Amino acid sequence: MVHHSDKNYKQSDKLLKMPGKLDRGPIEFKSRVVEQEGEIMAIATLDVVSVPQTMSIIGAVETMTRCGFRRLPVVDAGSRKMRGIVTSGDVINFLGGGDKFNLVQVKHDGNLLSAVNESIRSIMTSQVTSLPDSASLQDAIDIIKGKMIGGIPILDENGALTGIVTERDVMTVLANERVTCTVEEIMSRSLRVTDPDCPIGKVTKEMTRYRFRRLPVVSDDVLYGIITTTDIMKYLGSKRVFDQLETGDIAEVMALPVRTLVSGNLYTISPEKSVNQAAAEMVRRNAGALPVIEDARLIGLVTEFDLVKALSMG
Repeated sequence: MVHHSDKNYKQSDKLLKMPGKLDRGPIEFKSRVVEQEGEIMAIATLDVVSVPQTMSIIGAVETMTRCGFRRLPVVDAGSRKMRGIVTSGDVINFLGGGDKFNLVQVKHDGNLLSAVNESIRSIMTSQVTSLPDSASLQDAIDIIKGKMIGGIPILDENGALTGIVTERDVMTVLANERVTCTVEEIMSRSLRVTDPDCPIGKVTKEMTRYRFRRLPVVSDDVLYGIITTTDIMKYLGSKRVFDQLETGDIAEVMALPVRTLVSGNLYTISPEKSVNQAAAEMVRRNAGALPVIEDARLIGLVTEFDLVKALSMG
């Protein structure tokens, strides 16, 4: 087992605060009401991929990786009634981020090869926020903004899964709403960042603790990349993780540096760009967030959530 000195990873605990040129404080918006019953079905994905509760964890994660999903509804095979949902956040919690890691550490004595064959029921979230198929776009916006949920299953009157609507779907619809604010006005300024040499296990803990889907990876104040919950989940789902295992012990994998998982494509945006330009860029790049760069330095992060919030208010 590789032992690392904590002093190498002090940057992973660092809170990055870079105000940029402007510091206007929080922006106050007036709400614009979008209301039309049943319109949610017009923007939702209706042919929803789902899995039964009995599917193994590795089977479900492989499905999410293959389909490029961040979440997967868990349903009864016959009735398609919702039983839960598994997200990339649940997967990194299981891999070492939080309480679901007990399944590996305690029940399977740290053996990942054994633990991944448990049923998905053991790590899924069973309390699911959903919408009826009669819901309006505003209903979805309210849930995304109020509960910070990135994907909402849609159920028919019998409680059966009939669709799913995501932050991306809502943002794409709202992208044509003209707003006057810039990226700098809505971006997150106080960012937790990590270092390229930080162990994957430490990153999963940070993400689970703070409920982050992504962490900028910064080396000597230069943006190296972004690590997302999906990147870590794909590591398991593509089975690359098993190539690294010699003993089967999860500690081997979790000690690897996060640089091994950072994807090569890094798309950024500048602070003076409009919110509409940011939304168009995210849709075009299929990106959930864009680092905001000024004078070659990271000064913030703008996410799909930030854009839904800004575009839905006037």
